[in-house]
Amino acid sequence: MHQFLNKCDAALAEISAQGRYRRFVALEKLADRFPYYSVTMEGKTRDILVWSTNDYLAMGTDPQVIEASIQAARRYGAGAGGTRNIAGSSPLHVALEEELADLHGKDAALLFTSGYVSNQASLTAILNSLPDWHVFSDAQNHNSMIVGMKSSRNATVHVFRHNDMDDLERLLCETPKDAPKLIAFESVYSMDGDIAPLEEICDLADHYNALTYLDEVHAVGMYGAHGGGVSERDGVASRITIIEGTLAKGFGCHGGYITGDFKVLDYIRSVAAGFIFTTALPPPTVAAALASIRLLKQDHARRALLFNRAETLKAKFREAGLPVMESNSHIVPLMIGSAARATEVSMRLIREFGMYATPINYPTVPQGTERLRFTPGPKHTDEMMDKLVAALQHILLPTANTTT
Repeated sequence: MHQFLNKCDAALAEISAQGRYRRFVALEKLADRFPYYSVTMEGKTRDILVWSTNDYLAMGTDPQVIEASIQAARRYGAGAGGTRNIAGSSPLHVALEEELADLHGKDAALLFTSGYVSNQASLTAILNSLPDWHVFSDAQNHNSMIVGMKSSRNATVHVFRHNDMDDLERLLCETPKDAPKLIAFESVYSMDGDIAPLEEICDLADHYNALTYLDEVHAVGMYGAHGGGVSERDGVASRITIIEGTLAKGFGCHGGYITGDFKVLDYIRSVAAGFIFTTALPPPTVAAALASIRLLKQDHARRALLFNRAETLKAKFREAGLPVMESNSHIVPLMIGSAARATEVSMRLIREFGMYATPINYPTVPQGTERLRFTPGPKHTDEMMDKLVAALQHILLPTANTTT
């Protein structure tokens, strides 16, 4: 025990010295005033404007979504009562899975307790099904995907350079022709805000007889004609073996899922420990997600406004001379370059200007590329953006003219 405590002290001291010790800001979401939150710091409570929520479309505060959750709690209670096998598979769970399968044009869907679990459990189950899998993983894949791949007993993991199709093809060429292959990748990469070339990946998968596993967590609800993600937008959903998503970002609720061929999902349902041994999602959460998906399938204006807000903020950052990173998605990263500086800028925004943007540090991004991550949504106005720009100019460009 003594050795372990010493290790904890040393590791935490090193993390602190590098300026990347994570201190949570106690944010209280205000449903009726979103994107304003309440925060208590240094004994004082005040409202702040949040710029970094993953509730991208403000669906977590939508009155119809909230009401669906309330009605489900009154009818079914607060919790599911067990795993799906024991007592937790209600008509709501079935209806949500059917809605998700329809959203992605797949035979079936399977719910998990989070997007992290859906990736980790599903990839582990797939890659343990045969003794000689070769899995090809984008270098910037999420930790949940990496853990899922590494949990396989026998799979060989090949990492290809981020969004580099030549590197992916090189690795595919070097793999035995008859070996089972899986390409695992994301659509929207949430730290840089770039998007994978889905059609090119599908072409390579077809040519080399590989299955595909696509993480759409930062795209579902937002991209495509009905919110089915980049795969819907690009017309390639039918070519992808498994599409994974979350209910916690664009849909504003909680939970994860996969969609695909019925037999494949039935196999995962039957062997994935992360599904079998976990209590099912609470009925109020399931009802809220179901309402959110059904609303967003028809709410084209809300999705259009999201992208308008993102492009507007990017333009304002560029015009102000702020170090905005190139992004072709709704995510707007601002390069800072060091963990300590990113934390300092974030805290100054709160204390001096009543705004919050999350500092993104190593290991989420490589050292030296620390940044602030902005996710403007439908409720962020031009006036809010102008105040944000002025604040950032004051902090980052103190000698510049901060008039906006």
